Amino acid sequence: MYHLLEQRLREIDTNQLYPYLRNARTGLEKESLRVTPDNRLSQRDHPKVLGSALTHPWITTDYAESLIELITPPQERAAQALDFLLNIETFVYQQLEDERLWTTSMPCVLAGEDDIRIAEYGNSNAGRMKHIYREGLAWRYGKAMQVIAGIHFNYSIDEAFWQPWQQVQGDQGELRTFRDAQYMALVRNLQRYGWLIIYLFGTSPAICKSFLGNRPAPEGMEAFNEYTLYEPFGTSLRMGNIGYTNSKENKTGVKVCYNTLETYISSLRRAITTPCPIYGEIGVKVAGEYRQLNANTLQIENEYYSTVRPKQPLQGFEKPTDALEKRGIAYVELRSIDVNAFHPAGLTRRQLFFLEVFMHFCLLQESPLVSAEEFEVINHNQMLTAHRGRDPEVRLSCLGKSVLLRDHARELLQAMRPVAEMLNTVHGEDCYTDCLDSQIQLAYNPDLTPSARMLEEMHAKQESFFEFAQRKSDEHRDYFLKRELDPTLAQEFQQLAATSLIRQQAIEDSEEMDFDSFLNAYLSGTLADIKN
Repeated sequence: MYHLLEQRLREIDTNQLYPYLRNARTGLEKESLRVTPDNRLSQRDHPKVLGSALTHPWITTDYAESLIELITPPQERAAQALDFLLNIETFVYQQLEDERLWTTSMPCVLAGEDDIRIAEYGNSNAGRMKHIYREGLAWRYGKAMQVIAGIHFNYSIDEAFWQPWQQVQGDQGELRTFRDAQYMALVRNLQRYGWLIIYLFGTSPAICKSFLGNRPAPEGMEAFNEYTLYEPFGTSLRMGNIGYTNSKENKTGVKVCYNTLETYISSLRRAITTPCPIYGEIGVKVAGEYRQLNANTLQIENEYYSTVRPKQPLQGFEKPTDALEKRGIAYVELRSIDVNAFHPAGLTRRQLFFLEVFMHFCLLQESPLVSAEEFEVINHNQMLTAHRGRDPEVRLSCLGKSVLLRDHARELLQAMRPVAEMLNTVHGEDCYTDCLDSQIQLAYNPDLTPSARMLEEMHAKQESFFEFAQRKSDEHRDYFLKRELDPTLAQEFQQLAATSLIRQQAIEDSEEMDFDSFLNAYLSGTLADIKN
């Protein structure tokens, strides 16, 4: 099963390619809800002192006005990305006055859908489009799912690696084509083995009852106490049937293919251009007000809730599929990571080092094309792990066989050891085998996983999920308020916030195109060619 992996590791060693793997890049994105002192979802505007959510490169909002998103630029080492994230959040906390950032993936007490205020981005065409897209999500899926928070891990292999690696593999084609194919193989394996991240990193085994509103609790969910529902062996309900799944999209016919970059682009384009009768009933522009960007299966590419995405930075008003078609894959975004409630940053250094091992394992391990049947297996394994991952009897499907999750996890993690040793050699450190050892412990003892630790603390302190999350949020708020930013860095953050507000105003003042024309040009892919 791992013969090709072993062969490729030998090729890297024989050809001394270690230096070409040294400058991989890591970026992080972390979402957190702003919460008031009385533990309600904040209804205040995104603080102007943090800059413009439309134009600030590092501090923005996601779905809701209260759902802040912190973004790091790509860093040479994963630990540097974590340090940058800590510095951004420190700056944010210095500006938040009496609010705190909720420190779990699942949201706090919700007073119904009206409690969730959709994010605003100003009066520019781009700002209006971002808001209307979110209105469309509310009409299609409801608001509650949209305020679930997570962490995205963005990773690119050292660009210098691809040319010598192509030569070693005996590939005679264009370098970009080779690189894209390698990245798509990585993406397929991230899906194939992605259940492991849900098991190891899942930190959302419980929810507030208020999250479901008037809906009945899904099968398998039990009452933890008067205010909390949980699943006894759950790991990440965020990734389960109440969170970010494609269950509704499956009903509307979304079939995204990851076998090549071309099939990925074409299948996504089909979804964003194919009318959907269900969404047609909602209406697009009703009584002069937009309810959604269009009535197609997907409004835009971002609506497809995948655990992993191949990415290319956008230039201007490019559509993601156009950027991929023009310039290929620049990095991969892993989106299945819960916010770690036990660490102020939401992620630990050890977890980050393991993600690097996991990325290289998925790159070098054999990655056959994914059939329609295997895609169903991938989704099934993910769902089982999210809901029953710590159940000692739970079994996954692997190569047509039923295997115990715990056995499969141990086997995979042991197979990663040579990859961890390779990265130790690349960087002259022991952190990669050390982090792998810590994850192996979780495979042997599910009680050590973050999801089990959360439930154990709630039991020990007789807390509801809300009380646990509130306590952790207070602890992390204290941590950030005690941190001191380097004065030069603090000044840089302040200047960037001010500049982003000026930039937003300039965009709004200079705009001449009406919104209907802007939207039509964007959806048709011609906006990038128009001087707005």
